[in-house]
Amino acid sequence: MREEYDFSNAKKNPYVKGKKKQITINIDEVTIDYFKNKAEHTGIPYQILINLYLSDCAKNNRELQMSWK
Repeated sequence: MREEYDFSNAKKNPYVKGKKKQITINIDEVTIDYFKNKAEHTGIPYQILINLYLSDCAKNNRELQMSWK
């Protein structure tokens, strides 16, 4: 292993779309099971499906529609 490396000609990874930040979030088991089921049918990991769904909501500025009874 070298003592020093030259990164002056380094290029950014073109396959990285954007930065992701790891967080801890509490999600109901029913919701996780829903996305795990979808993951089995699509072949996409459930964490990525959750991120895609939330990203779509943010991108399209979707409003939460809930009613408390």
